Amino acid sequence: MKQRLSDRLNARLERHLPEQRLFLKSDDGTRFVRMRPVTQFAILGGGALALGWMVVVTSFFLIGAVTSGSTRDQAERAQLAYETRLQALSDERDARTREAEQALERFYAALEEVSKMQGELLESEQRVRELETGIEVIQRTLRRTVAERDAARAETEAALARLDNAPEAAARAERLAADAQATASALAEVLDATALERDEAVVVARGADAEIDRMEAMAELVADRNDRIFARLEEAVQVSLEPLEKVFERSGISPDAILDTVRRGYSGQGGPLEPLVLSTRGEPASEDLDTQRANRLLNRLEEVELYRIAAESLPLAHPVPGPHRRTSGFGPRWGRMHSGMDFAGPRGSEIRATAEGVVTHAGWLSGYGKLVKIRHPLGFETRYAHLNSISVRTGQRVSRGERIGGMGTTGRSTGVHLHYEIRRGGQALNPVTFINAGQDVF
Repeated sequence: MKQRLSDRLNARLERHLPEQRLFLKSDDGTRFVRMRPVTQFAILGGGALALGWMVVVTSFFLIGAVTSGSTRDQAERAQLAYETRLQALSDERDARTREAEQALERFYAALEEVSKMQGELLESEQRVRELETGIEVIQRTLRRTVAERDAARAETEAALARLDNAPEAAARAERLAADAQATASALAEVLDATALERDEAVVVARGADAEIDRMEAMAELVADRNDRIFARLEEAVQVSLEPLEKVFERSGISPDAILDTVRRGYSGQGGPLEPLVLSTRGEPASEDLDTQRANRLLNRLEEVELYRIAAESLPLAHPVPGPHRRTSGFGPRWGRMHSGMDFAGPRGSEIRATAEGVVTHAGWLSGYGKLVKIRHPLGFETRYAHLNSISVRTGQRVSRGERIGGMGTTGRSTGVHLHYEIRRGGQALNPVTFINAGQDVF
C-alpha cells in the first residue's frame, strides 16, 4: 500500500521534478544516487520551511528592536518635557513668592505710615482738647475778672460819690481801676493767642484726615494688587501639586502618612527670634486677611516641598533604561504569587537603581540568583534578581539612576531577564503602579 502511494506521488511529481541521479566517482569506481521526485520535493520543502522560519524570526526581531527604540525615545521626550514643565512651574512659583514678599513689605510699610499718621492725629486731638480746656478756664477767669472789675468800678463810683473831698481814696480807686483794665487786656491777649492755636490745630487735624484718606485709598490699591498676586500664586501652587498628588494616588499610599514621615525626618529649627510686633495701643498685632492668606500660601508651598522630598524618596524610576519588553506582570502565575515584574532584554543590559538608598544585599540568594537589595527612605525596599553581574557592594549608598549591575539569567530563570520587586514593611507592591506614577515626575 505504501509502495503504491509512493509510486503515485512520484508519477504526479515526475512532470515538475524529473528523477535525478547524483554520480559519485572514486578510485574504485563510479556510483550514483537516485533522487526520486518525492525526495526532491521533501528537500525543497524543508529548505523553504527553513528559509521562511528565518525570515519570520528576523522580522520579529527587527519589529521588537524598532518598537523598543521608539518606546525609549518617547519616554525620553516625555521625561524631558515634564522636567522642562516642572522647572518652569518652579521658576514661576519662586517669582510669585518674591512678588508676594515684596507686596507684603510694601503693605506693611503703608500700614506703618498709617499708624504714624494716626498717632499724629491722636496727638493733635489731644492738643486741641487741652487748648479747649485752657480756653474754658481762661473764659471763666475772664468772666470772673470782668465781674470783679464791674464790682470794683461800682464801688469806686460809690466811693467817689461819697468821698468827693478825699484825694487819697480817689487815687486808690483810680489805681484799682487801672489794674483791672490791665488785667482785662492781658486776659484778652491770652484768649486771642489761644483761639489762634486752636484754629491751627483744627487745620492740622483736617490735613491729617486728608492724609489718612489718601493712605486708606493706597491701602485699598495695595490690597487689590495683593489679591491678584495671591490668586496667581495659589494657581501656580495648585498646578505644582497636581502631578505630585497624582503620584501618591497611583502608588496607593496615604499622602498624610508619607508627609508625616517626611516632617519627622526634616524637623530641625533654630535661629534668633524677632521682637513681637505690637499695635499702636501696645497690644499684639492681629493678623489681617492678607497675612492669613499669605500664611496659608506658605503652608501650601511647604506641602509642595514635602511632596517633592517624598517623591525623591519613592522608587519611581524605571530599572531598565535600555531596550526591553515586559514578559511577566505582578500577580498570580502558574498557581503561585509572582511578587514582582519581569523585563527581558539583551544579556548585560544596564540595570539602574530606581531611587536613592543603601545596598543591604549584593550576592547570590537561592532562586533569585545574583540579587541586589536596596533599602530606601520611608520604609521601601527594591530587589533586582537574576543579574549577570553586580556593580555595587553591601553598605554602599547609591543614587537614583546609578548602575547596580547587568541583566542575566542566574538562579531559577528561563531566559535573560530582570525580576524587579518593590516591598514596604515586607509586603510586595505592584511595581507597575510606581513606574506609571513616576512618568508624571521623571
